[in-house]
Amino acid sequence: MVIKRIHMEILVACLTAIAGVVVAGGSLELGVGWTDSGPDAGYFPFYVGLLLAAAGFANAVWTVIVHRGEAEVFLEQEQAMRLLGFFLPMVAFVAVTLVLGLYVGAALYLFYVAWRQGKYNPLWAAALGISFAVFLFVVFDVLFKVPLLKGPLEAFLKIY
Repeated sequence: MVIKRIHMEILVACLTAIAGVVVAGGSLELGVGWTDSGPDAGYFPFYVGLLLAAAGFANAVWTVIVHRGEAEVFLEQEQAMRLLGFFLPMVAFVAVTLVLGLYVGAALYLFYVAWRQGKYNPLWAAALGISFAVFLFVVFDVLFKVPLLKGPLEAFLKIY
């Protein structure tokens, strides 16, 4: 599997245009006209969104016209596998954090990454993950009094 540069440039240009349309559409809810006291809250974001959408569309068209027929490689299969090896644990971290809380998610993420990617001994990797989760708890919950997302383990241990 090889992803070409032109395809990625068109994808990014289209995502930029979509982001512009979303911004412009969202600002319509706030109002984009003028009132007696000046512009509505959505006036500036609306036109920035339109500009962003136009720039994304123009970039996509420009890419198709100028770079058509070029075969420069953006990402090869080996690179994609390394990227997935980095990205998939992060996705799992987010999912685990939403279900089990930030402390458990951070401990599991660091354990896995240190063990599989860092080639650490599993005991050292577990110690790293647990100590970092404890460090997060002490710094944020105890010292700064800023509670982070907690899950069922913290409720079971009555750490609220």
